[in-house]
Amino acid sequence: MKTLADHTIIYDKECPLCCAYTGAFVKTGMLDTNGREAYSEMDQSNTSQVDWNRARNEIAMINRKDNTVKYGIDSLLAIVEHSFPFLKQAFEFRLLYFSLRQLYFFISYNRKVIAPGKVFEADSACTPDFSTRYRWAYIVFAWLVTSFVLVHYFRLAAPVIQESGFAREFMVCAGQLVFQGAFVFQARKDRLVHYFGNMMTVSLMGALALSPVLLLKEIINSPWVYIGYFMVVVGFMFFEHKRRVRILNLPVLISFTWILYRFIVLPFIL
Repeated sequence: MKTLADHTIIYDKECPLCCAYTGAFVKTGMLDTNGREAYSEMDQSNTSQVDWNRARNEIAMINRKDNTVKYGIDSLLAIVEHSFPFLKQAFEFRLLYFSLRQLYFFISYNRKVIAPGKVFEADSACTPDFSTRYRWAYIVFAWLVTSFVLVHYFRLAAPVIQESGFAREFMVCAGQLVFQGAFVFQARKDRLVHYFGNMMTVSLMGALALSPVLLLKEIINSPWVYIGYFMVVVGFMFFEHKRRVRILNLPVLISFTWILYRFIVLPFIL
């Protein structure tokens, strides 16, 4: 790959996603060995050309030759275009560029609930501004995907578990938001929407873990196999939920009410 030399991308060190893809740029040679630096480790007084507030929301990339700065999707496309010049014309197509830009914002504004760091908001952290629009868009997206997957998965577990319709799964998920929201609101109402984002990420992770098994429906006929695997996935989800609750500095009780809700709705799905 052709290396984009003399450029430094300023990434969020507390974001596993950011660490992964910027690290991949360096490892694959798309950026040189000095091609990335952590936001929290930058000397902001010596890089006045960077809009540091904007850089929290849109990853900044400095051209070390002329000190110009690109942000967000423009930074990423510049790296990709340099390694794959044939894509440049495609990225100039307005509809594609607009879609990529919206996808970038969708991920960037939600990155702390998609893949949180070890601390909710560390000192000097590259924490994005809170966007109500993008956060609720993400919550609804995860809500819809989870409901869709569960409808098809529970069909494999019939007749032990009655077949489900989309409306039922959608309402069960809605009920959990309300149920959990009541406890989180009492504990720390300032973390409520952050919690919703994390909880729906856990649900989405569970749905993605269940999805490959849908391909086995012609091979495995026993509903108990699907129920057993579902319980394994729920166990993983519980520990991931517990980890995220700890990061949010919420009471551990929140993870147990998360399980309690499932027992409450169990009679309605059997």
